[in-house]
Amino acid sequence: MTASESPSLADSFELIRSRFGDPDFLRCRGISNEVPFYVFPYDAACEDEVRERTAELVAASRAGSIPARIVDFDLWDIFCGICGYYDIVDDLERMERERGSEALLAHIRELAMPEDYVRAMRERYERDFGGMQAGRDVLLVTGVGKTYPFVRAHDILENAQPAFDGVPFVLFYPGLYDQTSLRLFNSVADGNYYRAFTLL
Repeated sequence: MTASESPSLADSFELIRSRFGDPDFLRCRGISNEVPFYVFPYDAACEDEVRERTAELVAASRAGSIPARIVDFDLWDIFCGICGYYDIVDDLERMERERGSEALLAHIRELAMPEDYVRAMRERYERDFGGMQAGRDVLLVTGVGKTYPFVRAHDILENAQPAFDGVPFVLFYPGLYDQTSLRLFNSVADGNYYRAFTLL
């Protein structure tokens, strides 16, 4: 990361903080009948700084200095929870050794499908946050890079639409998004998706 990139990212997070305090954004106004889904694409080389600034953003929300209640989900944590539920964590290395990487990947994708991630989000939303509060909540999803290739971002977005259509759903994405397709790490074709807006 060069010195010139850091202020740009800092400015981006100031804009994100401002958006999360905008009543029209929180109430999903001004987007016609579209789903209130947003993507914040960023340079994957800045991942550490993005994680740090994201943590600061969530902490500010919990301290009450941001009007939005940020409900944050890390896809990697969800993935680990699913693997723990099926009690396969200790078997992954052995399975890869015996069956190969492709067979292991296929097995994991069968156990942890995109709808399973969304179901886990809904369950945690109800359990830890008391459910959806339209006009106040922002769902913030991170960990896309950590869960590749186990799950794809466009699959999460597609499956989340019917489950989270009343509050802003924001995906932090380490790659490119041109409002038609996603490219993880600026190079890996991650699927077509056209219903999300760019956050900034």
